[in-house]
Amino acid sequence: MSGAPTLSEKPHIPVLLRPLLDSVAPVSGVWLDGTFGAGGYTRGLLEAGAEKVIAVDRDPLAFEMAKGWAKDYAGRLVMQPGVFSQMDQFAKDLDGVVLDLGVSSMQLDRADRGFSFMKDGPLDMRMSQEGESATDLVNTATETQLADILFHYGEERASRRIAKAIVRKRAEAPITTTLQLAEIIESCLPRPKPGQSHPATRSFQGLRIAVNAEYEELFQGLMAAERALKPGGQLAVVTFHSIEDRMVKRFLQARAGKTGRANRYAPEVKEDLPQFVIKTRKAIGPDARELSENPRARSAKLRVAVRTNAPAGKIDSRDIGMPQLGVRSK
Repeated sequence: MSGAPTLSEKPHIPVLLRPLLDSVAPVSGVWLDGTFGAGGYTRGLLEAGAEKVIAVDRDPLAFEMAKGWAKDYAGRLVMQPGVFSQMDQFAKDLDGVVLDLGVSSMQLDRADRGFSFMKDGPLDMRMSQEGESATDLVNTATETQLADILFHYGEERASRRIAKAIVRKRAEAPITTTLQLAEIIESCLPRPKPGQSHPATRSFQGLRIAVNAEYEELFQGLMAAERALKPGGQLAVVTFHSIEDRMVKRFLQARAGKTGRANRYAPEVKEDLPQFVIKTRKAIGPDARELSENPRARSAKLRVAVRTNAPAGKIDSRDIGMPQLGVRSK
């Protein structure tokens, strides 16, 4: 693949790796990296003392790019194609699970993957490179469906205005490139002030999440981690925006028995034993050193919890704040 960045050409800087390793130390046993990407977390875990790391990714490019260095960990690194929501189907009694959510730098930096509104490329956004693309979604979804995706998944307040503009433009000609879509979104919003994010940031986030079913994947992945971890095993999750962080926070609170009663006058209900003990009371963010080394870390948050010996249970996605399309408060 000509022009494809390699690790030596474009070093990958894993977000919050140092605080993550500090939070789960000492690292030992078998770990699962559910979002392998460029391999930063996997290598960090192996070098910190993990006996073996099972590296999971739905993007075949991730394993292709790792061939050059994976041999250095022969016998200790297992590459597992697939999604982390199914981790308990190929891993049990894990000592730890790490999830680094969202799009990887390796995907974002390549214009041909269609994730970036800063580089012109095909409007794709598929992490697995299979199934419905962002082009399909943008050109076939109804105006209401598009508005709901942008509002619920991208937290875009101007979702209806943008959806209307997309439908109007696609009636003239199909929308097939990233810059084509970015220009439509920009035309709907005020020019950003210095320091503000690009106008297309939230819309591109919403479409990417919809194309890859990321919230459903996260919800199912958290439950799969609960099933796959052994007592004392640790779950570490890095998020990059408020909805992801809210889902992880509420899941851990619910599984740690810290949600409380909505009505203090209601009769007390016997609760199951907690499945997790929360290790970090507040989310851990980047320090000044990390921000100077890696500006992409500015919105990252890390949460860590330890699995108890209580049986795995079930939880409703609505209980952890997973967005429900079509339901608006206003």
